[in-house]
Amino acid sequence: MPRLTQAPNLFMATLWADWLRTEGIDASVQREFLRSAAGELPPDQCLPEVWIKDPLQEARAHALLGLLQHVQQRRWVCTCGELVEGGFEQCWHCGSMMPAIEQG
Repeated sequence: MPRLTQAPNLFMATLWADWLRTEGIDASVQREFLRSAAGELPPDQCLPEVWIKDPLQEARAHALLGLLQHVQQRRWVCTCGELVEGGFEQCWHCGSMMPAIEQG
């Protein structure tokens, strides 16, 4: 059972493991309750980790995790003139939805 990655917090570890499972990779979160031991143990040893069951799926799991960790963000200008950055699909100012991406 190979360790795929260490996560900054339990929320991210759970999100990553759940997403890998939806993609057909048997993943689990380890060290999920070790955070309370920080201080007794070095903090970097208390972070949650994502592990996968099948070593043959490790390359695919790393690739999928890379996609999730580096989601491309868009900048767009709303019809109201507001610049919207990041992963937002709706204008914070007027509530308009992001225009569709034109396929060329």
